[in-house]
Amino acid sequence: MLEKVEGFNMEKVIEEFEEVTKDAGRVQIETLRKILEDNSEAEYLQNLGLNGRTDPQSFKNCVPLVTHKELEPYINRMIDGDLSSILTSKPITTMSLSSGTTQGKPKFVPWNDELFETTVQIYKTSFAFRNKEFPITSGKALSFIYSSKQFKTKGGLAAGTATTNVFRNSRYTVAMQALKSQCCSPEEVIFGPDFHQSLYCHLLCGLIFCDEVQFVSSTFAHSIVHSFRTFEQVWEDLVADIRDGVLTERVTVPSLRNAMSKILKPDPNLANIIQTKIMGLSNWYGLIQELFPNAKYVYGIMTGSMEPYLKKLRHYAGDLPLLTSDYGSSEGWIATNVNPTLPPESALYTVLPQIGYFEFIPQNKADSDFIDVEPQPVGLTQVKVGQEYEIVITTPAGLYRYRLGDIVKVMGFYNSSPQLKFVRRSSLLLTINIDKNTEKDLQLAVEEASKFLAEEKLEVVDYTSYVDVSKDPGHYVIVWEISGEASEEVLSECCNCLDKSFVDAGYTSSRKVNCIGALELRVVRHGTFQKILEHYIGLGSAVSQFKTPRCVGSNNAKVLQILNENVVNKYFSSAFNN
Repeated sequence: MLEKVEGFNMEKVIEEFEEVTKDAGRVQIETLRKILEDNSEAEYLQNLGLNGRTDPQSFKNCVPLVTHKELEPYINRMIDGDLSSILTSKPITTMSLSSGTTQGKPKFVPWNDELFETTVQIYKTSFAFRNKEFPITSGKALSFIYSSKQFKTKGGLAAGTATTNVFRNSRYTVAMQALKSQCCSPEEVIFGPDFHQSLYCHLLCGLIFCDEVQFVSSTFAHSIVHSFRTFEQVWEDLVADIRDGVLTERVTVPSLRNAMSKILKPDPNLANIIQTKIMGLSNWYGLIQELFPNAKYVYGIMTGSMEPYLKKLRHYAGDLPLLTSDYGSSEGWIATNVNPTLPPESALYTVLPQIGYFEFIPQNKADSDFIDVEPQPVGLTQVKVGQEYEIVITTPAGLYRYRLGDIVKVMGFYNSSPQLKFVRRSSLLLTINIDKNTEKDLQLAVEEASKFLAEEKLEVVDYTSYVDVSKDPGHYVIVWEISGEASEEVLSECCNCLDKSFVDAGYTSSRKVNCIGALELRVVRHGTFQKILEHYIGLGSAVSQFKTPRCVGSNNAKVLQILNENVVNKYFSSAFNN
């Protein structure tokens, strides 16, 4: 029997999930009807001639597929203070900011209470399935979560990252307590104005409550890896704080110091235990498992652009299982992981048919640039196993037939709802001539080439790429930050391996006839990607929402500047003969 916790009945949540996924087609029709009825007075829908109709066919006939660019004029009116019914019947009062790593700057996305409710629904569903396999007793979560500042737009709307809008909702704390996900850090740490100081306090709180920590989590795997890389640098200060019961002077924010003073007391015994554990580790392997003996897993989004961090995360986690969480975006949630025992690389996400209306555009593998007339989107239950699709979402917050830009593969069905595997972002392409290399292609090339670094016991800390067409022919530039100094010979080998690891036919044929020049590997100094992170934080992104841009476009001038200013070595691949 699954546990019932303060109004949260896990057994009932799973029963409801089974019910809606068994009749996903009908649930989708009802979901669309409710969205359209609730927003029937919206100017956007009225101008499209729906005339109160809510059936899927009328919706598709009247409402065009759009990207964010087409909706920007409407969103900008709201940002500037127009409180009329523009995209929704009820005026939007809050905006979410995307991370900005794809387009070079954050974009504004409408946010409302209905999106918060879908967030809670996703959290409840994933927790119920997770708790079946890894039961959580009373305890705490070491959650590396950060709320960036909400600010007011020109027209007075509250704006912040999607995670910030969730964390700052008064019902969030209640929901997390019901899910036994109470963060061991006080709210002042989550809402702290300086993420470096908040991170330090998160780590300190985790150590203070180390025996109570049931799991370690963050929104993205990157944030967890970043946290424990930081731990390697500051652990002696943390131990000293616990031993003396006095917070380090590196934390200067008054609200943080006041909050930490309430839980930090002198504990020489705990300090000695922690120090002994750390000194007994070999190259930090199993750090999380050692520090938090009662933790059952590490949890966060670990697929897509987070996959490159899995190797390091496994190193820190030791024998603790890695559980990937749910699938969503700043625009809205899509699916949940109901089989958490699968490793992240094999994770499948089951679409919740009641949280939005979903369509899927089939992808023509023979024409990956999608220049030809695209096939028509199909409904949630009409997708085919083995086929790749771009997701189109319609949300309660005023996004109608919105192209998300995510390409997924249908791996099967859970009852009648599809199970998806994230494949790539449609817009993230390295291309110069007829070549088309995706984020996944780049990841595989980096993984293959970085094997040469293992000979010198080094690793790639982070990476990105861009195309350089300043000279003819243009060429790929791959940028690495590595954990130490590698030999010239090894880095040359890495560069050649990168070049040969892009197996796209358009790339290899273009290289052979010199329509694409020799690949360039640029090694940047330690801390470069931290500067990129801080750049995005300055734009309003939250640390826990940050994703390293894997392909930097020409519109991302500041990131390119940071990369170029920190280059320490350059290598070019040799002639391309195979």
